[in-house]
Amino acid sequence: MADEARQRKVQDRIQQTVARLLGRRIKDPRLGFVTITDVRVTGDLQHASIFYTVLGDDEDRKATARAFESAKGIIRSEVGKALGIRLTPTIEFILDALPDSVAAIEGALAAAKAKDEQIARHAQGAAYAGDEDPYRHDDADEDAL
Repeated sequence: MADEARQRKVQDRIQQTVARLLGRRIKDPRLGFVTITDVRVTGDLQHASIFYTVLGDDEDRKATARAFESAKGIIRSEVGKALGIRLTPTIEFILDALPDSVAAIEGALAAAKAKDEQIARHAQGAAYAGDEDPYRHDDADEDAL
């Protein structure tokens, strides 16, 4: 079991290596605008999950997944050379759900803001149903004595 500092270093090295490979060595046209967002390595450094995002629609995402699958051997080989550890970890590519989550949260925040603005518009001409301050105050009781 590797310590956390070594695990973090391996994760960073894998992320840098894969990003460099995508920019220079792998020339697959199916790889469009791809960003490697995160890498997670198991505690024994035997398996790496590489998270990525793709700018585009669902067809672009599917094409990118196929391109990663076909280039997995080259990428794993280069990762092994870059790491210089005894066993090269197996790798898997996972489409990062972060952009979808962000879009959902932004949509919910926009809906909440619209609802707040609607409530504020209705409250503009509103008047109190009774007294403006219906609570008794101690200084008012002293004046009555």
